[in-house]
Amino acid sequence: MLRKKECVAMLLAGGQGSRLYALTNNIAKPAVSFGAKYRIIDFPLSNCINSGIDTVGVLTQYQPLVLNEYVGNGQPWDLDRTFGGVHILSPYEAKTDTSWYKGTANAIYQNIRFMKMYDPEYVLILSGDHIYKMDYDKMLTAHKKSKADCTIACMEVSLQEASRFGILNTNPDGSIYEFEEKPANPKSNLASMGIYIFTASKLFKYLELDEADPNSEKDFGKNVLPAMLKAGEKMFSYKFEGYWKDVGTVSSLWEANMDLLGTVPKFDLTDDEGVIHSRSPLAPPAYIEGEVINSIVATGGEISGQVINSVIGTDCVIEEGAVVKDCVLMGNTVVKSGAILNYAIIDEEVVIEENAKIGGPREESSKLGGKTNGIVVLGRGITVRKNGTVTAGEIVEKDV
Repeated sequence: MLRKKECVAMLLAGGQGSRLYALTNNIAKPAVSFGAKYRIIDFPLSNCINSGIDTVGVLTQYQPLVLNEYVGNGQPWDLDRTFGGVHILSPYEAKTDTSWYKGTANAIYQNIRFMKMYDPEYVLILSGDHIYKMDYDKMLTAHKKSKADCTIACMEVSLQEASRFGILNTNPDGSIYEFEEKPANPKSNLASMGIYIFTASKLFKYLELDEADPNSEKDFGKNVLPAMLKAGEKMFSYKFEGYWKDVGTVSSLWEANMDLLGTVPKFDLTDDEGVIHSRSPLAPPAYIEGEVINSIVATGGEISGQVINSVIGTDCVIEEGAVVKDCVLMGNTVVKSGAILNYAIIDEEVVIEENAKIGGPREESSKLGGKTNGIVVLGRGITVRKNGTVTAGEIVEKDV
């Protein structure tokens, strides 16, 4: 008897993440650390299993080594299944037409055989660079109820921001009559979240049509969705009202980390609704004898200095006399005595030696704008020498 899955998820995780600069030099964007003990990919993977979806294809391409090792057999997310589970899907050599993934639609097209193995009725398409909790089963229920061919998750944004997104123009019943990719003059503020549920037969049909079109950019937002609308397919919006953040830039990644702080955080990772699982290392609670104010400190570290309004990853050491303020430290980082860190994102395995000065006060630095909105970025494995200085907004990829 042929077994099948009602819904298969396809997670696009191959992006370079060039706007994260030094943070993605050697790893794919979904493998970037977040919130002291997570990586970005933990969120869509956890959402899948929390929604009852246990078959996930993770499409990788750029710098996949850390991501592949992290996902492994999927055990932390309960995705180590004998039928289904999590599968890493990288571009591979075929008899004809071998190539890297050319766009979001082409990446999914190249893995049609994987999806068809499970004979699904529905396919869920996800992005690997968003921070949020979502029950995809509720969206699937809405998709079935409306008898849609495609349902697009969306949320309201300000009209000023709308031109950064794919925008849905809808009828009162939620059906979509127009999809505009990053319009200069948006007609609505309903922004696509890059989360789609397709009736599988329709998805396969339009991916094949798109692949055959030599003028297509092989992109869902620019090509596949407009083609479906033009052909008169039934397309509906699904409005999401929880927390959602695209962390594709340095400033948005910093902001999303800060949204975890405070007595009433904008995004609460500690509530029982939709637990986010991770492959976080086993370590004892952090040893804290310094001062920690409005901050998150992960396990395994030693905090003897002062930490203010910051997110501190696993196994970090902050020595006595050091000050860390408005920062994100991603793990295995050492901040030595007398060092002062302001408004920075520090990647893993960084050493900041005695009396080094990193960045400037947030109030002043954020006015600088630029690539990182004044936030300092230190790449993985860097050492900032004794008395070294890194000025506000600087992106550092080698020792200082």
